[in-house]
Amino acid sequence: MLDIRLIRRDPDAVRAALARRGDVDPAAVDAVLSTDGRRREILPELESLRAEQNAANQAIAAAKQSGEGFEEAVARMRDVAGRAKALEEELATVSAEFDEVLRRLPNLPDPSAAPQDTEIKVVGDPWVPTWPVRDHLELAGERIDMERGARLSGSRFAYLRGALARLELSLVSWVMDHLSNHGFEPVIPPVLVREDALYGTGFLPDTEQQIYHLPADDLYLVGTSEVALASLHAGEIVGDLPLRYAGFSPCFRREAGAAGKDTRGIFRVHQFDKVEMFSFVEPDRSVDEHERLLSVEESILQALNIPYRVVNIAVDDLGASAAKKYDCEGWLPSQQKYRELTSTSNTTDFQARRLEIRYRPEGAKKPETLHTLNGTAVAVGRTLIALLENGQQEDGSVVMPEVLRSYGAPDVLPPAAS
Repeated sequence: MLDIRLIRRDPDAVRAALARRGDVDPAAVDAVLSTDGRRREILPELESLRAEQNAANQAIAAAKQSGEGFEEAVARMRDVAGRAKALEEELATVSAEFDEVLRRLPNLPDPSAAPQDTEIKVVGDPWVPTWPVRDHLELAGERIDMERGARLSGSRFAYLRGALARLELSLVSWVMDHLSNHGFEPVIPPVLVREDALYGTGFLPDTEQQIYHLPADDLYLVGTSEVALASLHAGEIVGDLPLRYAGFSPCFRREAGAAGKDTRGIFRVHQFDKVEMFSFVEPDRSVDEHERLLSVEESILQALNIPYRVVNIAVDDLGASAAKKYDCEGWLPSQQKYRELTSTSNTTDFQARRLEIRYRPEGAKKPETLHTLNGTAVAVGRTLIALLENGQQEDGSVVMPEVLRSYGAPDVLPPAAS
């Protein structure tokens, strides 16, 4: 949620920043200012009427004692009470309208957010084998069982079996240790959340079409543990910043609108596991924290021997809560192109304002809104694809990264059974 004080102070700058996103109605800022202005007009009027009510009540009490003017005092009290009630009803309506239009405004993009996707750097060699390249399904064989997954749950579901299941566990264990060494506290959060958590993180109203809803319980399955991690301190005044968490959870996405896209294998599925980083920081630290999250993501990809590139994501492709986002795209030899493996976003004070998360600066009398950031440490399915394809050998075996071997991964994954 945007700071209403900023919109009042410089509405033209807010309009200009939102215009960079390309999909925000310019009249939305006017609607915020209009409802905010009427709300601010009503409040002193209502205070004045309440003072009149107090005076009228005192007049009634005095009239009872004197025996004179009682009916006139009661009539005056009823008139004032009626006007106050009408204003209270209008205030409730206007306040609801104000909240609605303000909630629908996305975050202001950072000036350094790119006008279009911009490659920042490339790390590692984007290679293609000298032998006929195999994709991840060919390399995994029945260890990624799409047929039985579809039979059980429909398309875009899979069983991970045998060595691939063990590989996931070793990958997650190693990543959690890696993040702990970078100051992140491990968390296993709930994956069913209330609507407020999704509104608080900006996924509602924005991505309703991608979210699984359980109407009988009025709960939602999360598409990322960012939702639960952000809500960990909802309504709190926190101390000892920065706070950094690493959440592991299953994630669920409907993939509405993805018909015909990435239908082969486990690149785009309805259920996957992920380790997510989340940071709560002081406002003047969030730019540096964003770069820090990116560097952690890069360190993971480098340790896993996955060639990648870093992209500053186009401003018109930012989610509602993000002011700036980087993607790390891993090289997939079977597709001969880079595909998104991780992303990290600076959401500034947008989520914290919605979730009412504050901190008390040293020496300050009042608490202030902090900043939040998120970043993918490892999206397991996509990372398994990159590990299989970039570690493939001519005979169909796959060499595993050394960092995973002490966590239970094999040195070499045998070729799939023919």
